[in-house]
Amino acid sequence: MKNLYGFLLLSFVCITMNSCDKDDPMVIVPQEIITTLTYTLTAQNGDVVELQFSDIDGDGGVAPTLTGGTLTQGTTYAGSMDLLNESVDPAESITEEIEEEDDEHQFFFQTDIAGLTVAYNDLDDDNNPLGLNTTLTTGDAGVGTLTVILRHQPDKDGTGVSDGNIANAGGETDIEVTFDISVE
Repeated sequence: MKNLYGFLLLSFVCITMNSCDKDDPMVIVPQEIITTLTYTLTAQNGDVVELQFSDIDGDGGVAPTLTGGTLTQGTTYAGSMDLLNESVDPAESITEEIEEEDDEHQFFFQTDIAGLTVAYNDLDDDNNPLGLNTTLTTGDAGVGTLTVILRHQPDKDGTGVSDGNIANAGGETDIEVTFDISVE
């Protein structure tokens, strides 16, 4: 009987000590579901080029639609991003979430077109680049691609990250889209 009493007491103490955790619980924030990305480029003369990716049903199923564009050489464009989750009704604006959580997001732009550059026109609350608003400038004529990458929780203090270099950004990719571009 003494052994049973001792065993029960020891079990109670072990359960009690292990049931309380002094650490704060880890809150896992799910990544955004992005079904549509529209990158609208407006030239100084008012011409508009709209680059768009749409995959309403997500991976698998119906193939995504992708619309590239033709840009004018030697032109500066004001760029703006619009991201949506159209898998729900009504569609949810992911752009608004990114604006609210701006310190946890950053867009990166990669191109193989000589003379095409993208500069940030917006900053998060810590004065780091975001990329919802940009300036895209073209150089000479050429054909290639422009890749838009949205990173969730990048290391914005990493070497070159504030200049748009993704190599040291870390984080997780929310969306990555490559557009066919022609500069004429």
